[in-house]
Amino acid sequence: MKRNPPSKPWYDQGLKFTCTQCGNCCTGAPGYVYVTPEEIKRISAFLGRADDTLSPQHLRRVGRRYSLTEDKKSGDCCFLKTENGKRICSIYPVRPLQCRTWPFWDINLESPEAWDEAAQGCPGMNRGRQYSLVQIQVRVNAVRWEDAER
Repeated sequence: MKRNPPSKPWYDQGLKFTCTQCGNCCTGAPGYVYVTPEEIKRISAFLGRADDTLSPQHLRRVGRRYSLTEDKKSGDCCFLKTENGKRICSIYPVRPLQCRTWPFWDINLESPEAWDEAAQGCPGMNRGRQYSLVQIQVRVNAVRWEDAER
């Protein structure tokens, strides 16, 4: 039986992205930034907490998972701060995997149109560093594996 080779994704030549520190991916409509117990420990240590937990001002329970909290008025992530006119993540070195893999999420990679729609709110998409197909797939698969373990 003859097998057809798997089709390549539309982004098989790679995609460009460089974070501009605009903070747009850290704000907006209510949502979830899921964190694992290991990520909670890393964030806690980075913040200099004596224990491996985060306070209710930073963490909420969503079913069986945990998510970072948001400002109720602005929708900003609790760790989004403004410094020298830039909106930056105050836990950037230990930010959750969900944040580290933006914008290479399944929803944004469904089609060129989905990518372009996300790019309307993210000035770093389609600019700067070129990510290869393999680099993109590593990021996509990291999130899929993490989700499968929950």
